[in-house]
Amino acid sequence: MTSDKSDAVTRRRVFYIPGYDPIPPRRYRELYRKEGAKQAEVSGYDLTLSPKSGPRFGWQVVSQIDGQDCHSEIDVLVWSDIVQSSMDAGIFQTYLILLRTAWIYISTGALRGLMKLRRGPVLAALYPVAILLVQLFIAVLLAWGLFALLGLISQTLVFQGISGLAALALGYGVLRWFKKKDGKFFAYYLMHDYGFSARWRGAEPPELLERLKEFQTDIAQALTEDWDEVLVVGHSSGAHLGVSVLADLIRSGEVPEHRSDRGPKLAFLTLGQVVPMVSFLPEAKRLRRDLAFLSARNDLFWLDVSAPGDPCSFALCDPIKVSGVAPIDQKWPLVISAAFTQSLSPEVWAKLKRRFFRLHFQYLCAFDRPMGYDYFKITAGNQYLASAFKGYAPTPSRIDTPANPHKEMAE
Repeated sequence: MTSDKSDAVTRRRVFYIPGYDPIPPRRYRELYRKEGAKQAEVSGYDLTLSPKSGPRFGWQVVSQIDGQDCHSEIDVLVWSDIVQSSMDAGIFQTYLILLRTAWIYISTGALRGLMKLRRGPVLAALYPVAILLVQLFIAVLLAWGLFALLGLISQTLVFQGISGLAALALGYGVLRWFKKKDGKFFAYYLMHDYGFSARWRGAEPPELLERLKEFQTDIAQALTEDWDEVLVVGHSSGAHLGVSVLADLIRSGEVPEHRSDRGPKLAFLTLGQVVPMVSFLPEAKRLRRDLAFLSARNDLFWLDVSAPGDPCSFALCDPIKVSGVAPIDQKWPLVISAAFTQSLSPEVWAKLKRRFFRLHFQYLCAFDRPMGYDYFKITAGNQYLASAFKGYAPTPSRIDTPANPHKEMAE
């Protein structure tokens, strides 16, 4: 990313759409503060954060990069409350979600299609299923062992009844212990994540559709204000939400034509996307329509960044082509790699390479050997996203072979 003073951004509005995350948005500000300071030290620029007012949670960033100042305001578009509500399921309901989710992905052919892409995210999807079944097996085994042990004491009907209740209590207690420790296993969290989309077979739930309309209103308002660039960032599941928000925004005529003296440029950045996990489901007709629509627009610049080192994303998969909805005139996204094994030193990579969930957030963090991709330069620097990546070629190793068994799109 090189600086061009004739094409400088001095004021930028950023809207960040998180993935499926129940934690309130404050964590993203603290992550930006901590990792931004690291990147500034490595790359030799200045970043200063301060609070911002307004209905949305966010912060302001003043930067001096390549000798130029820039002011950015970053808002987190929150849907963590919807995530929290979807995770309220108890132990037994979670196992029912497991059965329903597995059945939907297998019976619809979605899983078979996904297995033609990256192995990592498919294994990540199977991980909570395997862990929850192992936990259930341990609970049943211990309960059976207790019942058998107590049976050696007495064979009376009353005592057998007491033994059965004690065994059930032990089994349930073991499952409760595993659920309480899910901060280490992430099995319940991931099961609810995949179950959230599978429940509606790829269609958006009504409460999420309403929230996306609110996001659209906020972005539309920013496009009428005095900004040089309005940048929408979608991370993980937030990527496909951003696709639908921006597609509706453009269809509604709320993206003004950019001119040098009026109107901000619109840019879209997707990070660690998991689009196929939804677009391969049968009722994801709206998403497939929005993917096809957005990929051919001149109203924005769309950059997609992922890395094969992130096993929780469909790294370097063109989300339009693999979903089987690429139009003839497809322009976007520009698919590039964050190249974790090159942009992180061997020492840092050795510490992170087995921390799969941490790697899924590396796009929002500092790199000690930065290459083309720098999250803080993109969100707080002095270049338009389109200018910074002008002339970039798509990563040659990207996957662009259609694998989706469902290609029907909404009208």
